[in-house]
Amino acid sequence: MQIRNVDATALQAMLAAAVAAPSIHNTQPWRFGPEPGGRSIEVRVDRGRRLPATDPQLRAQHLSVGAAVLNLRAAAEHFGWTPVVRLLPDALDTDLLATVRPARPAAPWQLPLYGLYEAVERRHTSRMPFTGRPVPEPIVSEMTGAARSEGTHLYVPDILETRRLLRLTREAEARNARDPVRTAESRTWITAPGADTSYGIPLTALGPLDASGRMPVRDFTGALPVPHPPALRFERHAQVALLWTTHDRREDWLRAGQALERVLLTATLRGLRTSMLHQALEWPDLRAALAGTRRRCCPQMLIRFGYGPDGGRTPRASARA
Repeated sequence: MQIRNVDATALQAMLAAAVAAPSIHNTQPWRFGPEPGGRSIEVRVDRGRRLPATDPQLRAQHLSVGAAVLNLRAAAEHFGWTPVVRLLPDALDTDLLATVRPARPAAPWQLPLYGLYEAVERRHTSRMPFTGRPVPEPIVSEMTGAARSEGTHLYVPDILETRRLLRLTREAEARNARDPVRTAESRTWITAPGADTSYGIPLTALGPLDASGRMPVRDFTGALPVPHPPALRFERHAQVALLWTTHDRREDWLRAGQALERVLLTATLRGLRTSMLHQALEWPDLRAALAGTRRRCCPQMLIRFGYGPDGGRTPRASARA
């Protein structure tokens, strides 16, 4: 790939940042290529990596691609470029979700994402118990500001509302466990140690279940005869945040994906660990219930955050591929 005015080393680093983005079940449903004329990077969806049962509308797939776009932007700014992003630029080409053009150089202090790039490689999902130590309000405010900067909202509830959101997530997890189609689909993305694949979630990255049953950690393996880590006690008072938009169109999903990654990178810079509780968003009635009494609230992701161990890493496909 060649992009005008961007040297090969910087371009390779930008693509490596893009593929480091989080994606549902680590499906990495994106493809990158040069726009005709070589001025922009095209970001396309890979429909071969969809989850028909879990994500029939491709909403989570769009969130995943949006997160990759945010990483492209952060990397472009790190190398001194002002990224110009167009979402859904061609109504006739539905696989083309975005273009990112590294435009004129700019001073670092003029670039809103400058500094986030260093968190791209460090950020990854931790499915381990957190300490329960409260996150200071200034950091929470910084996270909500990060979501607002991308045109979305981040709601951090109190203890009672947190328990309600987790109850809805537990109900969704129980439904998933009773649904053989969804169970089989999620299991196809679990990989054994040493497996020759850059996609999916290794068994070593799954983490333990909560011995108390309070934290609804997704159980990918169910009754499969595979080694399970011993159950551990998770934090008694979880800290969660609900990312939402006022509309629920494809463009909103892409913006939510960018906001999600901006929030996650901001949290990583401040020494936090994060994981995503997506189960309730996979059932229309439970997704609607997540909104509560907020009007025009379209929930996009429930984020768990706090202090704790790193957790296991997931593989990534080569940026060259």
